[in-house]
Amino acid sequence: MAGTKIAGVDVLIYVKTGPTDTDLTVLGGQSNATLNRSTNIVNATSKDDGGWAANLAGINSWGLECEGYLMASDAALDQMETIWASRQTVLAEIRMPSGKKYTGECIISDFPAEFPQEDAATYKLSFTGTGALTVVPAA
Repeated sequence: MAGTKIAGVDVLIYVKTGPTDTDLTVLGGQSNATLNRSTNIVNATSKDDGGWAANLAGINSWGLECEGYLMASDAALDQMETIWASRQTVLAEIRMPSGKKYTGECIISDFPAEFPQEDAATYKLSFTGTGALTVVPAA
């Protein structure tokens, strides 16, 4: 039998808001998130490959996209604005209900806010990983 399924609502995104790597705060108002992981494929095809493409795994990369509702006051979003404006990196972490974590340094590559007339104000954040994505298994 397969394992227990995970509800997306129970997966939260945290960002570093203090001086140490343990000073992490959940992004307020979060409604959706996507962890993107990819590998650059290197073509290694030669004439002796029998007419078939030969490839190698190249550089891995990762990114995180999330969106949510703007809050009147949210320390994590305020910190993201400061980090984006100063072009610094930020530590981001995805926490699964099991305790499993995906953690890494990233750059905020996109940070739009939307203010529709007949709907709630929202934000979107796109983080581009810089360096390795660390996976910490559940305890």
